[in-house]
Amino acid sequence: MSGLLWTFFLFLVVQRLCELVIARRNEKWMKERGGLERGEEHYKYFVFLHLLFFLSILTEVFLLKGIVIPFQPAFFIVFLLAQIARIWCIQSLGKFWNTKVIVLPDFPLVKRGPYRYIKHPNYIIVGIELFVIPLLFGAIITSVIFPFLHIVLIKYIRLPVEERALEEVMTNNRKEDSD
Repeated sequence: MSGLLWTFFLFLVVQRLCELVIARRNEKWMKERGGLERGEEHYKYFVFLHLLFFLSILTEVFLLKGIVIPFQPAFFIVFLLAQIARIWCIQSLGKFWNTKVIVLPDFPLVKRGPYRYIKHPNYIIVGIELFVIPLLFGAIITSVIFPFLHIVLIKYIRLPVEERALEEVMTNNRKEDSD
């Protein structure tokens, strides 16, 4: 892996670690205000998936001698657009952004930024990243496997938990409004 790719890889790892710090800070803020965490048992699967993602890129590039491809500007542009969208999601949710499912009972749902148009834009963005980032490294197998695993976890585990939690909050808010 070239020096430029190592720098890019380290940037991605540091970016994800910074996001975990933001998520932890937001989690604390939310829980101090009565935030309720749901689906705690499945969070470890997401951590494991993302850890394996980075290890898979390294494995494919070094052990399996990933296909050496020249720099692909189109993939990089998709990556940059995904980063802009990721930041838009995080900024739109503000203190409510988190890597866990945490809801605050007495707060309305955020309906600004991309959340005006799509209910869960961040999950789409992560799927795009899991596809395009490995392609920048020539890790084609990783680019197929991890978006698929992400979709399975989101569709069958995360979204049902998150939808139930959001519905619970909306139902409680409607009940309080009618009292």
